[in-house]
Amino acid sequence: MSKRRKSRETAPKTKVRDIFVARPFEGLADEPEWVALRELVPAASAPLALKPEIVEEYGDRSVTLSTVLPMAWPAMSRRDGKVLIGLQRHVQSGDVSRDLAVAILNALATEPGNTVSVPALPGEGLRLQDLLVDGSLEITMQDGFEYWLDVDQMQDATVKASLERANASIYPTVRMAAAKAAYWCRVAPDKSHIRWVLSEPEDRALDTLSRLSAAGELLLGEDTKFAGMFRAHGLLVPVWDIPGEPEGAEFEAALADFAKRYADTLAVDGPLDAAARRAKQGLIGRQLTLR
Repeated sequence: MSKRRKSRETAPKTKVRDIFVARPFEGLADEPEWVALRELVPAASAPLALKPEIVEEYGDRSVTLSTVLPMAWPAMSRRDGKVLIGLQRHVQSGDVSRDLAVAILNALATEPGNTVSVPALPGEGLRLQDLLVDGSLEITMQDGFEYWLDVDQMQDATVKASLERANASIYPTVRMAAAKAAYWCRVAPDKSHIRWVLSEPEDRALDTLSRLSAAGELLLGEDTKFAGMFRAHGLLVPVWDIPGEPEGAEFEAALADFAKRYADTLAVDGPLDAAARRAKQGLIGRQLTLR
């Protein structure tokens, strides 16, 4: 064995350093919607627009964001040339934005119809904010995952069976009109939730909710309950329990009223009073972190 070959084989491999980013979608116009699609919504999609320099390098291919892909794949390169990127996946690093950027670039570099290989740790490199023409997401709520597949794949019996299993996992979810990144979902026949991803930094949002709680203005009306909050990618997500029978549209007015109270209270400056401080401790005790 030559000394050069032996040197290559014994040289230590470069370790990929993981990078943690608390708010991976910060800077994107629809940051709360990215968080909602990542953590709360079972089935939805949105087209993504790539920056001109990315199109010039990889070609003009359709890229679609999907809440989830088959077997939680990070990306697909379909036979028809379309690229799909999965937000909800099993393997992730400390920076979701960089994970998604690497998935997009690797999918664009993959021949249509071939499996996309994506590393577990992306290392340093481009992020979503570097790849996308930023703007509001044009979200389509999906009743099923048929949009994953092209026409030929839909004829495959095995693929059809897998699709049916995936469709059975979708729980009813409605995107609310009264507030951005707010979603109604039915989690049981007698129980539903409204979840709203707030756009403000955690501390400011928590203080606002604490003031509302101290004033007794945290509910969405009779027979509703403030269930607690998620902490997700640097943003707060208050959750309300609501009766299971009514559809989401019946709570649009109540959510709009709360959104106004929230906006008015958000404008209040100064330290919390004693009642709001006590309310804040209670809210903190009902937080759950999503990662």
